[in-house]
Amino acid sequence: MASLISSYVLQLLTSPKLQQVKRSLAEKRRVRKNLPHQVTVYLRINDPYSYVLLQVLAPLAERYPLHYDFRTVLNLQPDMYPAPELWKKNAFIDGRYLADLYGLNFPTKAPHSTQERDAQLTAQLLHWELQPGYLDNALKLFEAYWQDKPHTQSNADSLVLPSIANHVECYQHHLQANENLLKNNGHYLSAMLHYAGEWYWGLDRLEHLEGRLNALGLAKQDSSQKPVQFNKSHTDFCRTQLAAPNENTEQKTLEIFWSIRSPYSYLGLVRARQLAEHYQVPLIVKPVLPMVMRRMQVPRTKGFYIVRDVKREADKYGIEFGNIADPLGRGVERCYALYQYADSEGKGIEFLESYARGVWAEGIRSNTDAGLQQLVERVGLNWQHAQTLLSKDDWRVTVQQNLADMYANDLWGVPSFKYGELCLFGQDRLNAIENAIVNERPTH
Repeated sequence: MASLISSYVLQLLTSPKLQQVKRSLAEKRRVRKNLPHQVTVYLRINDPYSYVLLQVLAPLAERYPLHYDFRTVLNLQPDMYPAPELWKKNAFIDGRYLADLYGLNFPTKAPHSTQERDAQLTAQLLHWELQPGYLDNALKLFEAYWQDKPHTQSNADSLVLPSIANHVECYQHHLQANENLLKNNGHYLSAMLHYAGEWYWGLDRLEHLEGRLNALGLAKQDSSQKPVQFNKSHTDFCRTQLAAPNENTEQKTLEIFWSIRSPYSYLGLVRARQLAEHYQVPLIVKPVLPMVMRRMQVPRTKGFYIVRDVKREADKYGIEFGNIADPLGRGVERCYALYQYADSEGKGIEFLESYARGVWAEGIRSNTDAGLQQLVERVGLNWQHAQTLLSKDDWRVTVQQNLADMYANDLWGVPSFKYGELCLFGQDRLNAIENAIVNERPTH
């Protein structure tokens, strides 16, 4: 019964009708109170995503009548970041990629960061929050912080007023208020934009905000400009025609570290399979146990945001999503117990994709025999034989080795991808894999 209630709640969270009603009510309240189109922006000085986001906020406000409410944050919620150092390393690589994609500034090396320095610069940002000019002054501080060479006298440090540098503790209540607001409104990341009840993370989700503002008729640009500008990470996906690989072509594989309980993994597998088929690249799936089954915590706030965000992304890619039957526990174990059998029949990827679609889009309860039988038989596997494999646990050795392999490649979560020496986290970065493939082969 509890799982059925949970499925109903999750389905409500992803309901397009409910989203439309909430948006309509938010806009009516704004009009009734004669309020501006306010976007609350959460920025963190040592966050690469905040740095690249900050650079596009002024141009965005030129296209739409937005009023920014800036909130500086610094301290990360520990239970939201299971591997903070790996996350930090990947975030820097990702920031570089986004900056190159959109023609923004970004360093080749990470800036010199200490707890004291970051606190002083955060206090300076908090100082500017309470007066005009935050955006311009924040840009100067972020630019100086991120572009300085390590271990040299910092231009960013010289921008901090002595009165602030010597009294950082006086800004602690202000900082705590901002961080509480972020948490209480349902989020945990920096580089977040909050507009009329919905969250948009960094450059990767700005296109969803653009679409919402366009639907309200707020765009100020002329008709010759693109209505959505922050969609470069996927618009040309699988459109390039390449010569087929031959015997002289180095045959690299595309590996995906994957979890049946991760909805982003579901999207990542569908799109990775499309990519692999289009460019004739072997695809290898390496399942790992979900975080909760590795005795790690996934706070409810994080889970709710992820479900809503995946729904937006799934709709964007034309992938079914929303009728959810969480496979946590027995559903996960049964999936992994049968994967080797499915793979031996040449149906491994088909089975995992079907299973993921079943639990994330069709509400099939994989922890029941009736549900599992449906998932097994619809890809052409033998249910009677599959039943004999469910009690085996040798798959646990494999998934644990996959986890170790993922960590060995400096990857911290799922889905993550490896193509040759290129290792990337997140289904948002599959086009970077595509670019690597395209650059290796001649086009038609």
